[in-house]
Amino acid sequence: MHKRDLTPFIGVEYTGLTHATLTRPEVFADVVDSLHHRDLVVVRGIDLTPQQQIGLSARLGRPVPFLLADWRHPRHAEILVSSNERRAGRPVGIERVGHFWHQDSSFDAAPAAYTVLHGVQVPRDHGQTVFASAADVHDRLPGRWRTLLEGRVARHTLTKQQRIAPEHVGLSIAEVQALVARSHPAVEHPVVRLDPHTGRRYLYAARAYTDRVVGLDANQNEAFFDLVDTLLADPAHTYTHHWTPHDLLLWKTATTYHVATDLPPGVARTVHRVSVAAV
Repeated sequence: MHKRDLTPFIGVEYTGLTHATLTRPEVFADVVDSLHHRDLVVVRGIDLTPQQQIGLSARLGRPVPFLLADWRHPRHAEILVSSNERRAGRPVGIERVGHFWHQDSSFDAAPAAYTVLHGVQVPRDHGQTVFASAADVHDRLPGRWRTLLEGRVARHTLTKQQRIAPEHVGLSIAEVQALVARSHPAVEHPVVRLDPHTGRRYLYAARAYTDRVVGLDANQNEAFFDLVDTLLADPAHTYTHHWTPHDLLLWKTATTYHVATDLPPGVARTVHRVSVAAV
């Protein structure tokens, strides 16, 4: 086994692990410690069955079925299949998941604590995933913004990202948004939170899932989202994961921003995702 920091601000990479070695108590404890203190863990090239991925996830907490029931694995409800592949004319999984900066499931009142993602079919030169530390983003906020945001809450919502379903045909955009708002009511979370593992403050808000910071006017909210977008776009403060076959990625959902990049036509990509609630 070999491990190294991926950047000064986020991520640890492990190489040379198999499922058997990863499940050894001392090795898994080391991975969990890296996860808690560095937000993101990359285990390179570890071949796993769906059952093994779920088993590893269960050692972190409680695997929970994903919100989008139609795209769960046919035999394992804990796994969301994200894929642009088609078999027998039918989609294998849901396409274009997370192609915007976000923190996983912040639109939930109690978001899952961890995400465990396994590369089943991944291209080497396309479909990268980019990560940023929410603590690093907070640290780079101008002082006046840190002062303005301290103690405030933001409203998180699914209405901006809800996919159009067959039952929405014939509805106006406003009607679809109202339907989503009733099905998935907006929730409030503190904008600045404290990581219990590191003691660092981190930012918990992004344009895609955040409607507004309560108490800021429209211009201030737009300026805030623009600022977050600018900080996240800085390549000097991000880690770009170039996938290799069977990579396993684990991250803390609250403290880790990430975005998936687009695939060119004809390039296939399938990954299995497990959301894990803390216990």
